[in-house]
Amino acid sequence: MDRLAVTVVYAAPGVEVIESLAVPAGTTVAQAVAASGLVSRLGLPPTIAYAIHGQRAAAEVPVADGDRIELTRPLIADAKAVRRARAAAHPLPATRRPKRRGGAPPG
Repeated sequence: MDRLAVTVVYAAPGVEVIESLAVPAGTTVAQAVAASGLVSRLGLPPTIAYAIHGQRAAAEVPVADGDRIELTRPLIADAKAVRRARAAAHPLPATRRPKRRGGAPPG
């Protein structure tokens, strides 16, 4: 039976865990994560999301040899919403605003 070398990783402030495994061919992401034992060892929520090499992956996706499976934490804030709020709180002065180019005048 062929074995695949995969790595399951998790990182958070103050925590960095890397677990290397050899799993049978046909193993899914969820099965590899379960085999690593990281979810229970670190007390992570069972609803944690997965990524393979930085790309979101569903639990039922089969792993390939050399895959790096990442356990991802939920975002605390939407980066786009934070930037919009910061821009609204500190608008540029009228002299620094970009001028409109071409087209009809506003109004």
